[in-house]
Parts: sequence; structure tokens; C-alpha cells
Amino acid sequence: MSTHLPRHFRFGMSTAAIQIEGASTEDGRGVSIWDTFAAQPGTTKNGDTPAVAADHYHRYRDDVEDLRASGIDDYRFSIAWPRVIPQGRGTVNPLGLDFYDRLVDALLEAGIRPVPTLYHWDLPQPLQDEGGWLRRYTAEAFAEYTRVVVTRLGDRVENWLTLNEMNVHTLYGHVLADHAPALGLGLEGFAAAHFQMLGHGLAVREIHALGGRAGIVGQHYPVIPASDEPGDIEAAEMFAALTNWTFADPILLGRYPDDTITALVTTTTGTTEAQLERDLETIAQPLDFYGINYYEPVRIEAPRSGKDYSGVLEVDVPEGMPFSPVPIENVPRTDFGWAVVPSALTDILREMNTRYPVLPPIYITESGASFHDEVTEDGSVHDPKRIDFLDAHIKAVADAVADGIDVRGYYVWSALDNFEWAAGYHERFGLVHVDRDTMRRTRKDSWYWYRELIRTNKQADD
Repeated sequence: MSTHLPRHFRFGMSTAAIQIEGASTEDGRGVSIWDTFAAQPGTTKNGDTPAVAADHYHRYRDDVEDLRASGIDDYRFSIAWPRVIPQGRGTVNPLGLDFYDRLVDALLEAGIRPVPTLYHWDLPQPLQDEGGWLRRYTAEAFAEYTRVVVTRLGDRVENWLTLNEMNVHTLYGHVLADHAPALGLGLEGFAAAHFQMLGHGLAVREIHALGGRAGIVGQHYPVIPASDEPGDIEAAEMFAALTNWTFADPILLGRYPDDTITALVTTTTGTTEAQLERDLETIAQPLDFYGINYYEPVRIEAPRSGKDYSGVLEVDVPEGMPFSPVPIENVPRTDFGWAVVPSALTDILREMNTRYPVLPPIYITESGASFHDEVTEDGSVHDPKRIDFLDAHIKAVADAVADGIDVRGYYVWSALDNFEWAAGYHERFGLVHVDRDTMRRTRKDSWYWYRELIRTNKQADD
């Protein structure tokens, strides 16, 4: 593995509003679908909610100091739509915008480039009550919200990310019911994919019109056939098309990956062929950069007759699908149970570079691992497995850069321990430990390791 990255390569950290901010009922913030979801019994581990999260809303200056001291170049965070426009459309909450004003100014004072994500899964509940991402209305509302935020912050923020991981949000929140808004619609839920992408395209137009630079964040992973049997290969290709390329091809190529998926989209959205063509023109707005989140690959087989997959599936899928995720064998795992395969990050970067002839510059906008680390008696947090994880994955990026792939940055998930969706606070991804009772922050060994890596890389010759 290569260890060399160019001096201009940008190191960063990432977070999301609903996972760290807290202050869920303060200063005019409205209710999000995750507030509603987490309030329902049995939806999150230990009944955890994002009401307090890491209390970043009140402690952001301390958190920015941790970011500054680490030496990072970029901080990717998200803006909470319900904090800015509580009803989703209409009246703007000035106190919500004021918070992001203060955060952006603090980052710039610390010498850190702010990289906001406009939507990281926290849809205002009033929009969900009107149909959410299953309706074109929400895509139009997202464009309006984008215009409000970029108008306010665009004099200091240049790089904008529109939406985060539409594939995960669609699968787990709309097709299945594991995440908010927990609709469990099966394949009918893929209407949310199309309208999220339409919202992205409309938002890119707004960002560019206001002089900003625009990108999007997709979760991507190599899909590995369980064997060289034709059935497993076909199943893997189908799974990859549905989960990777359905969300990237419209944005980067202006079309869905095949006729079956095109038909699925037109049927679930009630869109005519002519309207779909117009939508795809909007979706395929030119991008200034492209964010890739990577955690692990997925291994797929064609379902075996009589095989019980309960407790086996690594990724949930709708019932009756002609593919089944199965464990990747003989690899280390995080404490969340995710497979650690750094070379697969290089593989997906190569695959993206081959598939898309005009691929914008890439940033790894999330990469990290949960380990159940705690503060020791001496006040330290020792997390050697996280250090090994990050070291191997940054080297995997360096291998892609050595191949000539235009990767310009790597952002660790996450800056600090946070609300990990349905897993609550049990999982810890942060470089900074957060005590759940006191909110005290403790820099982990991985934080110090990352600081030294950044310092060393900036001193190296190109």
C-alpha cells in the first residue's frame, strides 16, 4: 500500500446535525422525522433519542477548538432543515440561521473550511405529513430551503453538499422501516429515490446561481458475488444496480442504469416518460465535486432454496428479492459488526472512475469505525483498532491517487461520538469521546494519531 498523498490533499472530519446538535426544542427548531421516529417505543437501542445528542448546539465552540487543534483542513457538518424552516416551507426561523452563522464564523476563525451538507435525513415532520420524499412537492421545498441557506451563508461558504446517502435513506426509511420515516413500502419506496435526486438537481441550480460550488454524497461499496456461479454473479450485479448505480447514474450519466429500474421509478412516482426525461435533465446538473462514503463491501448470493437467512444478512433487503447479502468471511470486524476491508475502498474508487467518463473530483466524505472505547483511569481513551482502521483506509485512498484517480480529500466519521441512528449511543465512531452523563469531551488516541498524520503529510514533499 502507498502512504503518499499530495501536500494539497485535504483532511477533514464529518458530523450530522441530528446526531450531535441536541437542543431539539430550543430557539424555534421544528420537529424532524428522526425526533418522531425515536420517540416511538422499540425503534432505537435503549430508547435513545437525539434530543440532547452531543449537545453541540451549546458546546460548538469547544468542539471547534478540538477541530482546530487537530489540524484538519475541512469540517463537513449538516444544517438542520427543521431548525431553519420548521414547517419545511414558508416562514424562516432567524435563530436557526443565526446558529449556523456563528458556527461558520468560528470555523473560519479557526482556519477550517466549512463544508455543509444541506440534508442529512432530518426532514421536517410537517413535510413528511404531506407525503415526504414520495412527493415532488418536497423536492421543490428542498430547493427553496437551499436558496435560503446559501443566500445567508454563501458569502463565507463556497462548497456545498446537497443530500447525504440517498440510497441508505431510501432503503432503510422508505423501502424498509428500520430508519425514519419507517414507511416499509417495499419497492414502492423507490419513489423517494427519484424525488430526492430531483431535489438535488434543483438545489444544485440554486447553489450555482448564487455563486457556490455543489456536490452530493453517496454511500458506495463494491458488491462481491459469493461465488463464480452465474446466479450469484447476476444477483450481485442486480444488487449493485439497485443500491449503487440507481443513485449515481442519473446524477453522473443522466439516466437510470437499466429499463427495469426506469420502469420501477416511473410506476412508483406516476411520472410520464416525458416528465422523467425533464427530471433527469435537472438531476444531471454538472457537479464541482462528488462525495463518497465508504464503510464496507457487500457480498451477495442468489437465494438458496431452503436456506434460513435470518440472523445472517449483513444488509437488510426487502422480502422476495432475488439476492441475499451474506457475511464476508475471514476479515476483522468493528464492534458494530462491520467488515474491515480497506482494499475495497480502492476497488470502489477504481470502479467509479471506470464507470463514469466525466467523474468530478472525489472526496471521501465519510470513513470510520465504531469501537466501544471508554475513558481509562488515567483519563485517556486508547483505541488502537480505530487507528489501524484509519491508517489502512487512508493508505487505500493513496493507492487510488497513485492510480491517477482524482481524490482530493478524506474526512473521518466522526469528529465526536454521537447518536448513531437506530443504534442510539451504543456505537462510538468519534475521534473525541463524549461522556453521556456529563458531555465531557476527551480526545482519543486516534485524534492524536490523526493530528500527527496531517502534520507529517503537510511537511512532506509532493
